[in-house]
Amino acid sequence: MYQFYTSKMVLPLILILGLAYLGDSMAYASPSETTTHTNNWAVLVCTSRYWFNYRHMANTLSLYRTVKRLGIPDERIILMLADDIACNPRNKYPAEVFNNENHKINLYGDNVEVDYRGYEVTVENLLRVLTGRHEVAVPRSKRLLSDEGSHILLYMTGHGGDEFLKFQDSEELQSHDLADAVKQMKEKHRFKELLIMVDTCQAATLFNQLHSPGVLAIGSSKKGENSYSHHLDPDVGVSVVDRFTYYTLAFFERLNMYDNTSLISLGKA
Repeated sequence: MYQFYTSKMVLPLILILGLAYLGDSMAYASPSETTTHTNNWAVLVCTSRYWFNYRHMANTLSLYRTVKRLGIPDERIILMLADDIACNPRNKYPAEVFNNENHKINLYGDNVEVDYRGYEVTVENLLRVLTGRHEVAVPRSKRLLSDEGSHILLYMTGHGGDEFLKFQDSEELQSHDLADAVKQMKEKHRFKELLIMVDTCQAATLFNQLHSPGVLAIGSSKKGENSYSHHLDPDVGVSVVDRFTYYTLAFFERLNMYDNTSLISLGKA
């Protein structure tokens, strides 16, 4: 299920949430090892819209809920999603979004702060967030104000293919776009460690051009592989979560902000 990319120059990696570590058995140190860890950030992106992509919004809101529970505050989370599901006329449960057919958790009910909504979710805006190249009028709340000591999680979900990720069926983020943005981030001292998680078909191909130090990437599928939903909610009428995200969430739900664990453990989950 899990496909890992690790920069040849990074090890160990401290996981984004400020709670999990890759352990001391790694043989090589990151070039940024002497930099003090200062803060944690998350950039969470749902690249889909429309009712039949319900599960992609649920994926993203699930990660949003998890990183908040594990200690990252809203002011350090950039949330990007079309936000067209909760109040969709097809939704039997207005203003509610679920990631499980048991409807135990309403993902939309706990102070959700969407930073980029609807047609603001574009490749250009994501790249501007990552690199900090904003127009002057963009407020601080929509900016990734990280620094050279930051640990950042970049999570993306949607529909993809060989070295691309679709944005709302109108444009694509390609592997070289992502690699160039990460390179700029590193050159501008915008992170100490960056964890990229992608849940889409052929997700690992999006990492093919990555060469920057301090980066670890995890994809839900290899080249030529699909990324599948976990289960259908017959009451809602569509799939409500993807398999990769479902098991990743199950792993994180066993943790609290004081736990130490490893990405190797995640891969075995």
